[in-house]
Amino acid sequence: MPIYEINGKKPIIEKDTWIAPSAEIIGNVTIGMNCYIGFGAVIRGDFGKISIGDGCLIEEGVIIHGAKKVVIEDNVIVGHMAMLHDTTIRHHSLIGMQSMVCDNSEVHEWSILAERSTVMKKQVIPSKKIYGGSPAEEIGDITQKHIDSITFGLQAYSELTCQYVDNFKKIG
Repeated sequence: MPIYEINGKKPIIEKDTWIAPSAEIIGNVTIGMNCYIGFGAVIRGDFGKISIGDGCLIEEGVIIHGAKKVVIEDNVIVGHMAMLHDTTIRHHSLIGMQSMVCDNSEVHEWSILAERSTVMKKQVIPSKKIYGGSPAEEIGDITQKHIDSITFGLQAYSELTCQYVDNFKKIG
């Protein structure tokens, strides 16, 4: 498993979390239960602390780093190739593919950041809102359809995580 200690700081990974062999988890990182950490993800806690809650989906190519801290609460989806730096992402939020979330920003619960968007330094995305663009601007409100879609995605990846934990095998 691609887990590394630096300066006496070791990652803590809870049960039933699956980490791809090409992902790298470094230093002061805590990852909760039943998370999926995709191929090529880099979670680098060499300066600041990184905390990822239970049931999170960190997809392929995601980069997470910070000089102070990154907090990702429970049941968050971080899309392919997103970058998070010194930020707080509240529970049940979705960060779209190739998005960037910058220093001292916050994405509140049940919010969606559209793909290829940028949350600027110190920007706050309110609860139950959809933001998009660069810089990210309000697009609309979260509806029950969006909540159902986030819930479905989390459940699908929870099941996939179990399959990876139980059945992933290198064959070549």
